[in-house]
Amino acid sequence: MDQILQLSYALDTFYFLMTGALVMWMAAGFAMLEAGLVRSKNTTEILAKNFGLFAIACIMYMLVGYNIMYPAEAINEYWPGFSFLIGGDHATAAVIAGGDDAPYYSGMSDFFFQVVFVATAMSVVSGAVAERMKLMTFFAFAVVFTGFIYPMQGFWKWGGGFLDALGFLDFAGSGVVHMAGASAALAGVILLGARKGKYGPNGESRAILGANLPMATLGTFILWLGWFGFNGGSELKISNVEEANAVAMVFVNTLMAAAGGVIGALILAKIKFGKADLTMMLNGALAGLVAITADPLHPTALEATLIGLVGGAIVVVAILVLDHKFKIDDPVGAISVHGVVGIFGLIAVTFTNPDATIVAQLTGIGVIFAWVFGTSFIVWSILKAVMGIRISEEEEFEGADQSECGMEAYPEFAK
Repeated sequence: MDQILQLSYALDTFYFLMTGALVMWMAAGFAMLEAGLVRSKNTTEILAKNFGLFAIACIMYMLVGYNIMYPAEAINEYWPGFSFLIGGDHATAAVIAGGDDAPYYSGMSDFFFQVVFVATAMSVVSGAVAERMKLMTFFAFAVVFTGFIYPMQGFWKWGGGFLDALGFLDFAGSGVVHMAGASAALAGVILLGARKGKYGPNGESRAILGANLPMATLGTFILWLGWFGFNGGSELKISNVEEANAVAMVFVNTLMAAAGGVIGALILAKIKFGKADLTMMLNGALAGLVAITADPLHPTALEATLIGLVGGAIVVVAILVLDHKFKIDDPVGAISVHGVVGIFGLIAVTFTNPDATIVAQLTGIGVIFAWVFGTSFIVWSILKAVMGIRISEEEEFEGADQSECGMEAYPEFAK
C-alpha cells in the first residue's frame, strides 16, 4: 500500500509539473501574439515586457503572493493575513499515512503550477497598454499586481475565502485569472489614454495594423496548446480512472471551445466586414478558451463548442464596441477577450453545471472586478504621479523600442 500511495503521489506531482510547464509556455504565446499585433517599432519593448513580467511574477509570488492566496491559516474568509516565503515540501510519512488529509502531490509542484497562472494574468495587461506605456512603470505595477492584488482575490475563491463559501464556481480562472487581468488592464488604459493617431478629429477609429501576423498566429497556436495545461492541470489529479477520465474531458472541451470560438468570430467578421479577418479569428480562438475555462468539465463536447462559438462572436462585438463607442484603445483586444468573454464564461457555467447559481456567479464577477479594477486604478494613479505612466509624444512616434530598450527588433528596416 505504501508503494501504491507513493506511486500515485509521484504520478500526480509529475502531471502537475508538466501541465504547469505547458502554462509557462503560454508566456511565449503571449509574447509572440502581442509582438505580432503591435507595430515593428514597438516589438522589442513588448517582448521585454513579457519577459520581465514573468520573472517579476515568479519572485513576488514566492516572496509573498502564494502565502496570501493559500495561507496556512487564514485570519478569516475575507483576510488571509501576511506571511513571507514558501515553505518546505511534504515528508514521506505524511504521504503514506493515507486518509483524506494526506497530500497527494508535492507542495512545490502546487507553487510551480500556481505561479505560472499569476504570470498569465499579468500578461493580459501587457498587450492592452502596448505602444505607449513606460516600461519601468509597467514593471512597477507588475510587482504590486502579482504580489498583492491578484493573490487576494485568488484567496477569496481558490484559497477557501468567502467567494468559495458562497458557491462561486471558476474551475481554472475565467474570472480569477482572465477577468482579473483584464480589469487591471482596463484601469491602466483609462489613465493611459489612446495611442497618438488612433482616433480622428471627429472621434472616428483608425486601424493601426500589427507588423507580423504570422508571429501573431504562431503565438495563438502556442496559447491554444498551453491551455491544455491551464485547464487540464486544474483538475489537480490524474492517478485513478475517474480523474483520468475527467482530465480527458477537460482536454476535449478545451479543444472544442477554441474551435467553436474561431468559427464564431469568422462568421460574424464575414457578416460585418465582408472578409475573413484573421485577427478576429485569432481572438475568437482565445475567446473560446477563456469562456470554457470557468468550467471545462461539465459540458458535453457539443456544449463546449457552442460556448466557444458564442464567445467568439461576443469578442468581435466587444472589440468593436470598446473601440468605436467607448474609445478604449486596446491594441490586441485583451480587455474584450479576457474581460468581456471571461464574464460570459462565468455566466455560462450556470447552463451546464447544476451546482452553479446565477447569484453566486454574478457576485463573484462583481467582487473580482471591483477589487482588481479599484486597486489597480489607485496603483496606476500613484505611479502616474510618481514616475509617469506614458512615454513622450516624440518617443511614441519614434517607437518604444529605442526609447525604452535602445534597440530595434528589425534593425535592417530602421530608417
